[in-house]
Amino acid sequence: MTSKRHTSSARVDDDVLLDAARACVLDQGVSRTTLTDVARRAGVSRMTLYRRFPDVRSLLAALMTREFSAVLTEVGATATGLATARERLVAGAVAAVRALTADPLMRTILDRDGALVLPYIVERLGTTQHLAEEFLRAQISMGHEDGSVRCSDADIQARAALLVVQSFALSFTPATAALDPEGLLAELTHVLDMSLRPITPDPR
Repeated sequence: MTSKRHTSSARVDDDVLLDAARACVLDQGVSRTTLTDVARRAGVSRMTLYRRFPDVRSLLAALMTREFSAVLTEVGATATGLATARERLVAGAVAAVRALTADPLMRTILDRDGALVLPYIVERLGTTQHLAEEFLRAQISMGHEDGSVRCSDADIQARAALLVVQSFALSFTPATAALDPEGLLAELTHVLDMSLRPITPDPR
């Protein structure tokens, strides 16, 4: 039976639990965060938390999906006013890298518990990666229609663009240790734009 000091599980929104998990991770890192810590921070019983998230891994996966999906949604909206699909893709992708590398949760995870993201690099794509790829694929498909993107297999083009953007997002801090961050983002802009720009016939 749940203690009177704790909120009933039926009235606890997932965001309350995820907010508590976020606070714990920012305070002490992923490896030192426990379900007991999160339950205490959220003001719920451990059983309430266990019913929603059976272990720390599932809780953190839900947290990362929520946080990084919100970032991607926000930056995607910033590029809606641009004229072509290629411009929207490039601007959105670069804005995503800028936002993710400045995000406190992302920075904490990479700085303290970088191994946590390794499975999403060498084993499988996660929910957030698929969401990012959906944005890329949608813009590429629209770019085929408006003529701003080189015609090819949209799925392959989207996956290639995802791999480029992902490498910049995950390695941005060490990569800019001795380089201008804005210069590197400008180069990312060029790489994406040129890789997707339609090939013009050689006038010779």
